[in-house]
Amino acid sequence: MTSRISPPLLEPYLGLPDEAGLLVLTGILGASTNWLVLRYLHSFLKPATTTKTRSTLLAQDDDASSADDNDEVCVVLVSFLRDLSFWRDAAGRLGVDLDLLARRDRFAFVDGLSGLFSPSPVATAGVLTIESVADVGTYIQRAVDALQRQQHPHRRAAPPAGGGDDGSSIPKKEKKIVLVVDQLDFLLAATAGTMVTGLALRELLLDLREKVYATITTLSADEPLVVTQTTALEKEHASFVLSLAHEAATILSLRLLDTGVAKDVSGVIRITAGGDVAGKRIDEKEFLYHVGGDGGVRVFERGQ
Repeated sequence: MTSRISPPLLEPYLGLPDEAGLLVLTGILGASTNWLVLRYLHSFLKPATTTKTRSTLLAQDDDASSADDNDEVCVVLVSFLRDLSFWRDAAGRLGVDLDLLARRDRFAFVDGLSGLFSPSPVATAGVLTIESVADVGTYIQRAVDALQRQQHPHRRAAPPAGGGDDGSSIPKKEKKIVLVVDQLDFLLAATAGTMVTGLALRELLLDLREKVYATITTLSADEPLVVTQTTALEKEHASFVLSLAHEAATILSLRLLDTGVAKDVSGVIRITAGGDVAGKRIDEKEFLYHVGGDGGVRVFERGQ
């Protein structure tokens, strides 16, 4: 049976990353990371009334306050291959209203597809255009800054019983902004490694990570791009992907079945530790998954 919400076997890995943490999601042709990104959006942005234990990796004491913590998470989604309509419709099937969340200053979308290489870019809010890597960083930083300006980290205290105002303020929990970048490596392929290099993208992502709570990025990991490396573009791509894998705390990799296509199995998801585990133990696993026609996902172990 497929599930439109977070599959139980994946729940331990869908919780909020550690501060300054990087999660890398890799996919290949035929095994897209779309459904996985949507489960992260659901985990971070779902209504507090439906919040469950986010992760068995967290201490039990933290579980009691998970509903409150969920309201403090904001997401900036940057997508280079899919527009807002795709994410809005797909997230809506999971019960996540991105338009409503945007109005509540908990979600922002940066469109890296519609006007990326437009010869006469029109200044449109949320639509990214590029003449250099610096332009990409500037557009994304604007979206992050816009959410940060709406946080109101302090509120005025209630006046004392006597009616006076001592001018004090009560600290309010600061919101945690998670940056989700979908297919940043597309910029390498789109410019053939000329305008944009893997090193420049890595530095761009590093700069952005310093300004948000945590970062999730999706990348292509097809064999010609990371193993064969016969062209300059393939070498740039492999270097970029491997460098991020070394910086990541956790890597979730999607691939097709080694034995070929199966009617009830879409692919394999492998969860491994990255190069930056900071002494933490990652429970490495490998599961099979099936994506249904309605967007529901079933994750299960081999033999089930």
